Amino acid sequence: MASRKEQKEQLRREREEREAAARASARRKRLVGYAAGAAVVILALAVAGFVLISGDDDKGGGSTNAGADVLPDGGQVPAQQITDLGEAVTAASCELKSEKAAPAGEHITDIAETVEYPADPPTSGRHLDIPEEDGAFEAAPDAKRLVHSLEHGRILISFKPSLPEQQRANLKALFDEDEYQMLLVPDDTMPYQVAATAWNREPEPVGTGRLLGCDTYNDKVFDAIRAFKDEHRSNGPEAIP
Repeated sequence: MASRKEQKEQLRREREEREAAARASARRKRLVGYAAGAAVVILALAVAGFVLISGDDDKGGGSTNAGADVLPDGGQVPAQQITDLGEAVTAASCELKSEKAAPAGEHITDIAETVEYPADPPTSGRHLDIPEEDGAFEAAPDAKRLVHSLEHGRILISFKPSLPEQQRANLKALFDEDEYQMLLVPDDTMPYQVAATAWNREPEPVGTGRLLGCDTYNDKVFDAIRAFKDEHRSNGPEAIP
C-alpha cells in the first residue's frame, strides 16, 4: 500500500495534469467565444433597440440587475511558491486546527433538524443522508450536506461574501484551476475571511476534523489552500471518487 507521502505526490501530479487540461480547455473556449461574442452583441443591440422603440408602460418595475455576482469571473491567482503546508500557513498568517471528529451517528433525513457543530466552519459530525455536489456556489448550501461531502474526502473552501469583488473573483479562479473533489461556498457567519475544511479518516473509527482559518485575505492564502488540499483531499472516512 502506498504511503501517505506517495499518495500526496500522486495527488499533486494529478492536480498539475488537471490544471494543464483546464488551461487548454479555456483557450479553446476563448476561441469559440470570440466568434460567438460578436453574434451575441448583435442580438443584444437588436433587442435593446426594440425595447427603446416599444417603450415601457410599467412604471413600477424594479432593477433588472441585482448587482455583481458572488463569484464573478476574471480573477487571477499567483503561481504556487510554497508546497509545505506548515510553511504556507505561516506565510499567509493563517492557523491550523485539528480536533477529534464528532461521531457521525445515523444520517439525518430531515433538513430542518438542527445540528450544533463545535467547529466553524464545521469539519465533522452528524449530517444529512445526501451530500452536497462538488462545485462553486453563489448561495451557501445547508451545512449538514457540506459535512457529508467532507466525509467523502472533499475539501470545502469558505469565504466571506463581503470580500471585495476582485478577491472573490480570485478565489473562484483558484477553484477553477483544480475543481476535483472541491466545493467553494460563501459563509457570512464564520469568524474568518477565508477558510478550508476537511475530515480525515485517521484515527479510525471517526477520524479527525481539519480546519485552515485565515483572518485576513492575502495572496499567500492561495498557497495555504493548495497545500491544505494536497494534504487532506481524498482522505475522508468514506472516501468516494
